[in-house]
This record gives sequence, C-alpha cells and structure tokens, in this order.
Amino acid sequence: MSDNLTEHFQSLARYNRLANGILYDACARLSDDVRKQVRPAFFKSIHGTLNHIMVGDRIWLTRFAGGEAPSTNLDAMLYENFAALRQAREAEDVRIEALLGGLGAEFMGNTIRYLNNEGNWHEDPVSLLLAHFFNHQTHHRGQVHDMLCQTEVAPPVLDMHRVLRPEPVR
Repeated sequence: MSDNLTEHFQSLARYNRLANGILYDACARLSDDVRKQVRPAFFKSIHGTLNHIMVGDRIWLTRFAGGEAPSTNLDAMLYENFAALRQAREAEDVRIEALLGGLGAEFMGNTIRYLNNEGNWHEDPVSLLLAHFFNHQTHHRGQVHDMLCQTEVAPPVLDMHRVLRPEPVR
C-alpha cells in the first residue's frame, strides 16, 4: 500500500479525535438524565451509543495490535459516568493517532483474522478494516448527532472538510 493511504488514515485519525471532541462538548451540555434517556436508537441512548463506539474501538485496536478480541458485548456499558467516558475517549483517540502515526506500508499490506459477533472467522485486508474502523465511528457519531436533534442542544457541525480545515487566512 502506498504512503498516501497511510497518510489518509492518519488524517482520519486526526479527524476522529477532533470530531469526538466537538461531539462530546455538545453532549456535555446535556444532563445525565437526557444523555441516558431511552430513545429509538440501536444502543438505546446517547450515552449507550458513545459507549458502543468505545467498545468497537477497543475491539479493533486489539486486533490491529495482533491480539484476539471477539465482537461480543457490543452494547456493554464500559462507563456509566460521562466524565469518565469522556476521559477514556480522549485517551483512546490519542492511542488511535499514535497507532496510525506508527504504521508503515508493510502493515497496510497485511490481513487480520478475527472472530465476528456471529461466531464466524474472517480474514480481511488491514486497509479494508481500517476503513471500516473509521466508518464505524462516523456512522455512530451520526446516530448521536441525530439524537441530539431530539434535545435542546443543537447538534454540532462534524463535516470532515470543516473540522480539518485550517484557520482562514486573514
């Protein structure tokens, strides 16, 4: 794989960190009851969905590091406390950027064998799995964004080109 693909995933890691920061800032303006309010969403609430993103990240980061992590307990509540969840999210995003910052072209050419949540073994190219990793986060941030529409807190702008855009030249 080319260095351009590595750079692309490094850019996605940076976007992920920044977008999560923006989203968590918006969610911090909600009360704990509103964040945990049951809604018509797959992971039941804003808080549950934020936890799910963390669960998915940890599964994939373990796999990227060469460990085995089955896709189980996808609705696990890793952190009941929002401040603890946010602190863990920030640390995880630093970990993601560090991982992507250290990847070489040889890693991008590898495959990863893993057990999915249906109990089936798969082996996929790292480049596909990294794309899935970032797409998964974006997908579920979108669900949180939608749930924010159901609150008094306006959902923030998370468009990649706006989040990654440098400050305007004046």
